[in-house]
Amino acid sequence: MSTESVPDWPPAVAGGTGSPDESYLLRLYVTGVTPNSVRAIANLKRICEEHLQGRYQLEVIDIYQQPELATHEQVIAAPTLIKELPLPLRRIIGDLSNSERVLVGLNLRRRD
Repeated sequence: MSTESVPDWPPAVAGGTGSPDESYLLRLYVTGVTPNSVRAIANLKRICEEHLQGRYQLEVIDIYQQPELATHEQVIAAPTLIKELPLPLRRIIGDLSNSERVLVGLNLRRRD
């Protein structure tokens, strides 16, 4: 499956490689270069570098350029982050500015 990127961002940003059971596969669905999309990309990159360095692969998918991928994944709002791996699959909707919520969604922190 190929992905096209939002202008000025690569389709996949590798955080490095880790062991298979520690690797995270993340897909962020955005709508072009809207303010929410730009914030979501920046927030997610920061979170990944701080908490998953060397253990993640991030794909940024513009649903304007590839609506069929959004339809296939049943994405109905953007930005939407889908954590494919490790299981369980999780979806987080919004600009990802609430770091605690994102970390809980990624199973990197427990809910208090």
